[in-house]
Amino acid sequence: MEALDPGFAGKDHFALFGLPRRYAVDGDRLDHLFRDLQARVHPDKHAHRSEAERRVAMQWATQVNEAYQALRDPLKRARYLLHLTGHDPQIETNTAMPPEFLMEQMELREAVAESQAAGNVDHLDGLHRRLRREMAAQHERLREALDDRQDYPGAAETVRQLMFQEKLLHEIDAALEATDA
Repeated sequence: MEALDPGFAGKDHFALFGLPRRYAVDGDRLDHLFRDLQARVHPDKHAHRSEAERRVAMQWATQVNEAYQALRDPLKRARYLLHLTGHDPQIETNTAMPPEFLMEQMELREAVAESQAAGNVDHLDGLHRRLRREMAAQHERLREALDDRQDYPGAAETVRQLMFQEKLLHEIDAALEATDA
């Protein structure tokens, strides 16, 4: 990256880091690649260059940071992969989910509210662990759908469910924080 590479800006996040387009990413390798790439494109490294070259260096650094943020988060990575394959997960417009999934989420929300009202930290911790396990299984299904089967509609449904579950996980975290206070 010593010379200004005009093709740099056109690369997708995976190509930028030299990674295959896959949901399964080695987090340690991604971190290493990010640090290496960031060290090469950091604007301070290009401070001696012309104003135009410094702007390009800033764009590089911004793109590297955005790519890293998208790839290090599994749900963002899945959404990005779906985008690359031309499949819109329809986050805002498709709220259809299996009825059993929705019932389970409603029951969990009620249990969180009851546990918080009762100040039952142990039960909240148990709900947190349960949801984490369920989400881990969802992430595995997402990996299979994206990497093994290229089932993009199925992956999109799993992404929507995981977003729902992430919101609930944040609610449990907030309930735990409020109960501990």
